[in-house]
Amino acid sequence: MEKHWVKIFSTANPVQAELSKQMLEEHGVVSVIINKQDSSYRFGQLELYVHESEAVFARGLITEMETGDEEA
Repeated sequence: MEKHWVKIFSTANPVQAELSKQMLEEHGVVSVIINKQDSSYRFGQLELYVHESEAVFARGLITEMETGDEEA
């Protein structure tokens, strides 16, 4: 992976990773999912990375999304 990318989110749930990536893209943030799960047994994590210049904004969006789910 290129330099200056930072991990902002990690989950074992592939659907949650894709939803987070899609939400970031809707706000103009380019993101990449790195799948570190074992292909046979599905344990491990999926990690969401963004460019370091957008990390603070992206973390805020992720936090807002997570707290919004709890309020619903």
